[in-house]
Amino acid sequence: MNPRSIGLVFKKDLKSYFNSYIAYAVIAIFAAATGYLFFNLLASFSVLSFQAQANPMVAKQYNLLNVNETVVRPLFGNISIVMLLMLPLLTMKLLADEKKSGTMELLLTYPVKDAEVVMGKFFACLAVFAAMLLSTVSYPLLLIYLGEPEIVPIITGYCGLFMLGAAFISLGIFTSSLTENQIIAASLSVGILFCFWLMSYSTMFVSPTIAQIISYLSMNDHLASLAKGVVDTEDIIYFLVFTGLFLFLTLRSLESNRWR
Repeated sequence: MNPRSIGLVFKKDLKSYFNSYIAYAVIAIFAAATGYLFFNLLASFSVLSFQAQANPMVAKQYNLLNVNETVVRPLFGNISIVMLLMLPLLTMKLLADEKKSGTMELLLTYPVKDAEVVMGKFFACLAVFAAMLLSTVSYPLLLIYLGEPEIVPIITGYCGLFMLGAAFISLGIFTSSLTENQIIAASLSVGILFCFWLMSYSTMFVSPTIAQIISYLSMNDHLASLAKGVVDTEDIIYFLVFTGLFLFLTLRSLESNRWR
């Protein structure tokens, strides 16, 4: 792959995000939603702190005054849910819009490989997502200023969110390559992501062996480990393989379009 070709596609798509105000709208909504959820978590923690003064034994027993358990970990879980709903809005146009407008055929006639097109679009969307995630950094900074949270779980949690976002984007690009309709692409993406997100809740209904497989495939479990500050190569490999698999499937989808 030629980095220059990837860079050209990256600049083209990144410019289209900000020229159409899609990036501004998504980032603003994402920041507002996560900010509201953070405020609720912080308010709940404040109430628990006052209650603990009256009954410190209960707070100690249930670990209510641990800011990481009460605020940080739930915050990462809430952010991931907002990501699941918002990122398909970024990915739905990447290939579906090109196919609908007829520019996809023109793009594929340029001296760039399919892999360079996919990677350029992937990195452009990832850059917008990084800006979205950056808008939430003020929340843990505020916690550090007001209290004494553990720093390592915050760092690993953000790394987990970034890898999770990359996985979401790769799947979103794949669904965008399957159709010309952006709404269908976004709906497919949300539906499949919810399946990967919620499948861990069905482990109690299957045998232990199948439950172990389902638990590994569930995105929720891998993010939860990183949010605890536990860096396991199994979680990192999962996100890398998931992202690589759906980027590979996107390439195969583009190749099939060439034969039609």
